[in-house]
Amino acid sequence: MNELVFEAADESATDRFGAALAAALPAGTTVALCGTLGAGKTRLVQAIAAACRVPREDVVSPTFVLCQQYRGSRTINHLDAYRLRDEDEFRELGVEELFASDAITIIEWADRVAGALPEEYVQVEIEVTGPTSRRFVVRAIGQQHRSVITALAAKPLY
Repeated sequence: MNELVFEAADESATDRFGAALAAALPAGTTVALCGTLGAGKTRLVQAIAAACRVPREDVVSPTFVLCQQYRGSRTINHLDAYRLRDEDEFRELGVEELFASDAITIIEWADRVAGALPEEYVQVEIEVTGPTSRRFVVRAIGQQHRSVITALAAKPLY
């Protein structure tokens, strides 16, 4: 199994999904977030970070600073590729070092820098389905992270 779809009816369901995802991610995982403006990418990062004991209010979109680092029970690198010109500018942020670390590295607008992502990562596409509802499609890109999909599928999220 390399794909899972989760329908979040509201923000509390998104929080449960983020907590389950945080628990399923092995150290050193890169998470590529894709979705339109306002889809809830930063909201999902807040949910993941909260599950790692990072105060939700500390997690803000890194659109203008490009990279934030949060330390809780796990370290999270939070990047935003929205304002970058190209993949070279993304690489100049030192992402290779981030990818090689034990931290969870989460990239908003990852589709803009797809060619600069590691070979293996977890992709989360977020689709707006209502005022507070979202559809999350999680894919394991490569073999390494299929266990994330398996763990999410085994955990009741509803």
